[in-house]
Order: sequence, then C-alpha cells, then structure tokens
Amino acid sequence: MFEEQKYKSKMLKTYEVFNQELLSLRTGRANANMLDIVKVDVYGQKMPINQLGSITTPEPRTINIQVWDLNNVILIDSAIKKSELGLNPQIEGQLIRLPVPDLSEERRVEIKKMIKSMGEKCKVSIRNIRREANDDLKKLLKNKEISEDDLKKKEKVIQDNTDYQMKIIDERVSNKENEIMTI
Repeated sequence: MFEEQKYKSKMLKTYEVFNQELLSLRTGRANANMLDIVKVDVYGQKMPINQLGSITTPEPRTINIQVWDLNNVILIDSAIKKSELGLNPQIEGQLIRLPVPDLSEERRVEIKKMIKSMGEKCKVSIRNIRREANDDLKKLLKNKEISEDDLKKKEKVIQDNTDYQMKIIDERVSNKENEIMTI
C-alpha cells in the first residue's frame, strides 16, 4: 500500500536539514548554531563543540565557549580557526571568546551564493523524493494494486506537497538573503 505520509515526512526532514544548515551560517550576529558545522577531533573521534563545552552568546557580537576539559581548549581553538567561519578565538583559561566581526560586502555576496546553493540542493532532494513516490505509485498501478484514478489523485497530492515545499524553501532562501544583506 502507498503511504503519502512517508514521503511527506521525508520532504519535511529534508527541509529541516536545510534549515539547520542555514542556521549555521555566519550572519554578522553571534549565534551559537554557527558552531554546529565545526567538528573537533578529540577522544579519537570528531565531536561537535556543544558536546565539549557550554556555548553562550552574552552579547550580540560575542560567542563564549566554556570548555569542560582544559585539554580540549587548544583543539577547539584549532578547529574553529580551520573552519570557514572566519572567526578568531581568544582564549582565557577554559573560556574561549569568539568576537563576531561585521561581514564585508564581499563576504555577504559569498554567503548569498552559498544560501542559493543550499536551497537548490534541498529542492533537488525534494524532487528526488517526489520521483521516488511517483515510481512507487506506478509500480502499484502495474501490479494492479491501485486504479488509474487513484494514481492521478495520489500523484496530485505528491505534486501539491512538492510545490508547497518548494515555496517554503524559496521563502526561506529569500528571507535569509535579506537578513545577510541588511545587517
């Protein structure tokens, strides 16, 4: 039997992943989610910073990381410097301060391109889910488990859901681009 909800939840999950990626972008304002993309090589594995210390944003342009284990301070510092965030950590014992500088016009344009690219990847993933759903429907029709009318109805539901997701992605991309360009 065909489960529309399965494909709808796959599309939603794809959007959620896209949204998380957007949150990790540096927008000129301090945001703890910016550090989600940074992985630190500790204890024989790559770990996110939020599993190695407490992350706070005491001011709009500062992120503080209170590292739990003193031995990890240098490793976290190094991982942040190697990341594409362009941040310069300042170490004070077990506290790492990350001043978030204003974005240059050039960097804003770069980030805008990255946002568009992320949006496009998300749209491609959703189209692939739509194709997968339509292929499953055609198999059911071929095996005479559903009628032609059912096929058309379910294809329309899948297409409507796809269109809705595309609209949400476009809105999110547009909002994030405006946010980047107006800070």
